[in-house]
Amino acid sequence: MDMKNDIKEYYELAKSRLSERRYTHSVNVAKAAVKLAVKYGEDVVKAETAGILHDITKEEKTENQLQILKSGGIILDDVSKNSPSLLHAITGMVYSRDALSIKDEDILNAIRYHTTGRANMSLLEKIIFIADFISDERDYDDVDVMRAECEKSLEDGMVYGLGFVIPDLVARKKAIHPDALAAYNELVLNK
Repeated sequence: MDMKNDIKEYYELAKSRLSERRYTHSVNVAKAAVKLAVKYGEDVVKAETAGILHDITKEEKTENQLQILKSGGIILDDVSKNSPSLLHAITGMVYSRDALSIKDEDILNAIRYHTTGRANMSLLEKIIFIADFISDERDYDDVDVMRAECEKSLEDGMVYGLGFVIPDLVARKKAIHPDALAAYNELVLNK
């Protein structure tokens, strides 16, 4: 399969599965991912593919997501079990692997870890993690600071992004996934 030819189909699939708002976000993430891929030397087709598919299961009901995980042979850790907002990254990876027959592990991991990050992230994984934060429709406080940090380096962008997410989760008394802490620790220890 030629992924470049598949991209058009991935856009159509995303449009059919997602609300207009979520589809617009996914298109913007794909666009941001391509821009970052060009800047940092990643394969633009892989970046666009992971970008358009990163939220492909985001609007599925929790029961459907749990079924996708079960069918895909995924056993959830305790934090993921108790954090429904994390499920779509894992189910998106399973759906992309099983329903779309995407075999590229880097694309699958970029989808899988776009919400939490993890230690030892690939270039593509970092790009999708950040593209999700800085897509055009994002307008949270300090989004311009986040965009500027990403211009300095992907690692600066990730530190800033995780530094935003982790305290927010603490303030809301939500669990912090160990992968997010591992990503943050690795980034700040290697600065």
